[in-house]
Amino acid sequence: MKNLSPFFILPCILLTAWFADAASLIPNATLEKASADQWPEGWPRHEQAAYLEENGNHFLRQTAVPDKMVMFYQNIPLPKGTEALKLTMRVRYEGVKAGKENWHDARVIIDFKDAAGKKLSGGPGHPSFKGTSKGWETCALGMVVPPDAATLEIMPTLFNAAAGTLGIDDLELTPIALEEAGFVTYKLSEPMPVPKECKSAELVAKGNRLVATSDGREVWLQGVAIASLEWSAGGDNILKSVTNALTEWRSNVIRLAVKSDFWFGHGPWQSDGGVSYRALVDEVVKQTQARGVWVVIDLHEYRAPEQRHADFWRDVATRYANHPGVIFGLLNEPHDVPWKIWRDGGVVQDKSEPKDGVYAENSEKNKSFASIGMQKLVDVVRKTGARNLVTAGGLDWGYDLSGVLEGFALTDRGGNGIIYESHVYPWKRGWQKCFLDAAAKHPILIGEVGCQPERMPFIPPEAHEMPETWAPDMLGCIQKHKLNWTAWCFHPQASPCLLLDWNYTPTPYWGVPAKAAIAGKPFEMKKLR
Repeated sequence: MKNLSPFFILPCILLTAWFADAASLIPNATLEKASADQWPEGWPRHEQAAYLEENGNHFLRQTAVPDKMVMFYQNIPLPKGTEALKLTMRVRYEGVKAGKENWHDARVIIDFKDAAGKKLSGGPGHPSFKGTSKGWETCALGMVVPPDAATLEIMPTLFNAAAGTLGIDDLELTPIALEEAGFVTYKLSEPMPVPKECKSAELVAKGNRLVATSDGREVWLQGVAIASLEWSAGGDNILKSVTNALTEWRSNVIRLAVKSDFWFGHGPWQSDGGVSYRALVDEVVKQTQARGVWVVIDLHEYRAPEQRHADFWRDVATRYANHPGVIFGLLNEPHDVPWKIWRDGGVVQDKSEPKDGVYAENSEKNKSFASIGMQKLVDVVRKTGARNLVTAGGLDWGYDLSGVLEGFALTDRGGNGIIYESHVYPWKRGWQKCFLDAAAKHPILIGEVGCQPERMPFIPPEAHEMPETWAPDMLGCIQKHKLNWTAWCFHPQASPCLLLDWNYTPTPYWGVPAKAAIAGKPFEMKKLR
């Protein structure tokens, strides 16, 4: 093997025979097989590396050279059909000091590549290390394999670190089932018992209505959407807001926005593996059911379902299976995919065709990835044994439900039914086709709805409408058709705002009429949009 420099090693060539060891796709993963020149077989070597032995165990150690990249390089061919991988390793690091940048440290760089050697998006994060470890530490990663991946690059590296050593041992890579990738380092939730004080009725979809299973009475969900747990692991006044929304605003449903990364403890500044985040959601679940109302756990993410969303629902549905007051909001706002991919999954393109009246409603950059489809999310929930109602948002950022009546309705196997969810704002047109036609046949949740005097920056002036004309018609439409709804947003900074402040003063343009409508004040729809 030719060594181009002391600090960068060319890919090593792996022999087919190495795959005979089912324990790992990486050759000589334990580093115990040594060649005649006393170097582990199948591993590259360079001047800053040493092959060492302690108490009969062999390992590799690299030493930093300031402002240089010191690495081992392994390029692992992936067997055809591999959907997910488990990577485990033992590391020991001593005196690792950051270089010129804070991310100049010890790390294991991991990248998927296609057959042409192009790096693919969707790879895992790179485990990184600074300072000195307490002996050997075991690291594990679960990885979903991108559709076009042919190889996996693994590079234990001192990445321009100023000083330190990085030891590595037992680097093993094994194919696993796709649904297990998210649970390599996270233990699946135990079912949470339904609280003894639960007063919420179990609901089921019947025709285009929701009814209580106990007595058949119709239930009309009217309430508010509570934000902040999708951007902060601690949220903003969550429990206080729940109490106010249920008592002062007389809501009988809360739509609680959450984020999967925070649920699993992967967010910035989370150090407890998500324990406190999940406990906060638990408390909302307990409080709403104790008051006899309902909570929609809204996975506040976008575009199209991915395996990470299935992992989230596998865990959440296991945790809250058959809680009468809990509804599962499968994905906040799908957009920029065809209806077939929305339902069945497929490769989502990084570019989409512009459509009249459809606007990019946030700055999220589109990317290409493999979607598993909305039907898979329903199936994942049902596989846990949870019969809870689920909501499925349409296209155009959750607004358009027309495809549901055009052959792309979802199938519920063994559950209480599917509520289709639409998000309606003043720039949305075609109410009849986009949600009212579907509402004639299916239960509908207007999961987000609201207006404000200021024009959103992505909306052209001709598409903006003032609240004094739009709000009465929208609320009148909701009441005329008895659409379930949760007004956006019960937060003074998440526009359009229901609140002026944390004293829960309603905004005059949207909070006042929305609060009145929840309390029963009638509104007249004079004009469809």
